[in-house]
Amino acid sequence: MQEFLSTVNSWKNSPISLARVIKTWGSAPRQPGSLMFVNQDGEMAGSVSGGCVEGAVVKESLALIEKQAGKKLDYGVSDEDAWSVGLSCGGRIQVFLQPFDSHNEVWSALIGHLQKNTSAILVTSLVNGDFSNSLLTPEGELVGDEISDILKQKALKAYDARQHATYEEDGIDYFIQLFPRKPQLVIIGVAHITVDLITLGKMYGFETIVIDPRGYFAEKTAFDTAPDQLYQDYPSEVLPGITLDAYTFCAILSHDPKIDDNALEVLLPLEKIGYIGALGSRKTHEKRTARLKDKGMSDELINKIHAPIGLRIGAKGAREIALAVMGEIIQAKNQFA
Repeated sequence: MQEFLSTVNSWKNSPISLARVIKTWGSAPRQPGSLMFVNQDGEMAGSVSGGCVEGAVVKESLALIEKQAGKKLDYGVSDEDAWSVGLSCGGRIQVFLQPFDSHNEVWSALIGHLQKNTSAILVTSLVNGDFSNSLLTPEGELVGDEISDILKQKALKAYDARQHATYEEDGIDYFIQLFPRKPQLVIIGVAHITVDLITLGKMYGFETIVIDPRGYFAEKTAFDTAPDQLYQDYPSEVLPGITLDAYTFCAILSHDPKIDDNALEVLLPLEKIGYIGALGSRKTHEKRTARLKDKGMSDELINKIHAPIGLRIGAKGAREIALAVMGEIIQAKNQFA
């Protein structure tokens, strides 16, 4: 939604409707959570089907835009239309249409979270006519309509799973849509691949954080793309002050056991972490495993480490190794999507 804020702001004097994909079947062109805004002139921002049903959604939006009501819409995407947007077969999508007013407390709060890069979870009752919206933070703060404690827990569970969800309660369907902060790429160690990994991280929308207590490496390395944050301290001194959750992806790269193990001792016991990968050969990882076991780490915790780090693409040189690491991190990030 971040990419639509400037457009929506330019329409602030116009009634706006919001269409969201809430459920799909088959090879649908867009996944749940996809957005499309429509103003009273029929202008669009975003997409719910890659072009297959946008015209029909705009028509419904213009009919509904002044009513301040919600409406559930079902569309089938034909094989012919699906092929035109790059799919091998058709599917079905369900769309929920509702008004969008940036002055409303829920939408205003959501825009604020997006601008501050903080996470929020939107819970909407999928009711034709008088729907409801509630905005929940991962810390449990609520704006908008009250929801049950069970529904709150379902929303928080969806957030930790990094997956939009639908949930039925008392005969009413709810759509739980995630608006997480930017994923974090935490790099331990300024190693030969760190420079390229930061560039790739920025390219794919990650906030980049580098931690290395070795001042010489941190100060003398020429970064093509500067990290968002750079700390010259041991990981155990920095990590407790960073939000570490399912949207945090960690690459352990220093190749110095004093630094790498120091980070792993903090990261491995965490219940919620998106990814932990460590540089080094299989033999290096065997030595790492032995050290961690000597410090009381269980096999279950140690097995959370992706090692040797990176996808097996036969990478040679820093850039290709960085690409392999970034590929594995993106794979972990998208595994539930």
